[in-house]
Amino acid sequence: MTSDQATRRRETGHFVRWAKKQKLTSLDFPATRWGGPSGTIDTEARWGQARRLLHDDALAPEDRVAGLLVLLYAQWPSTISRLTLDHVHVDDEQVRLSLGREPVILPEPLDDLVRHLPARRRGHAAIGDHATSPWLFPGGQPGRPISSFRLAERLRDLGIHSGQARSTALFQLATDLPAAVLARMLGIHITVAVAWQRASSGDWTTYAAEASRRNNT
Repeated sequence: MTSDQATRRRETGHFVRWAKKQKLTSLDFPATRWGGPSGTIDTEARWGQARRLLHDDALAPEDRVAGLLVLLYAQWPSTISRLTLDHVHVDDEQVRLSLGREPVILPEPLDDLVRHLPARRRGHAAIGDHATSPWLFPGGQPGRPISSFRLAERLRDLGIHSGQARSTALFQLATDLPAAVLARMLGIHITVAVAWQRASSGDWTTYAAEASRRNNT
């Protein structure tokens, strides 16, 4: 993990710190301070992938929904894998999904995909138990959700790299929404929302100050 070629430092760090807290190891793995958003932003590729997931009926419904939650709502596979039926709110007019404190109203045709996903769930956790399994994305073990690693792997098979796709989604969302709304809607920390907003040149504090100056002239 100390070499330049090491991969999955983030996941390994979480594990080592958990193991030390459980007194299973004396190893130390300091958390890395997040330096703000970075990476190449390719919005055209993002929308191309989203259109494919929205309209390609040959793909598994659960993969389509998971991919769209990454591409459109900047969710990590680890968060998506823990979603339950209680996070989905359906009525006659709309489908809402709770990703943060404020439910998101899903647009068409994503709303229909999520509306019908519970009846189409796959995985041993849901086999013969569709009515009681709580997981929206059941995994290979009864009573357990799909692992974040397996979900990310399935998305990679579709050409979706979760980290890059999430960065692109956050970059775009931050240009359109105030940081507080972004944090409530996506379930991210307010400091992360502010950092992305500034990176996308969508700093609402600066905008408000400029608007105030314009109104006073």
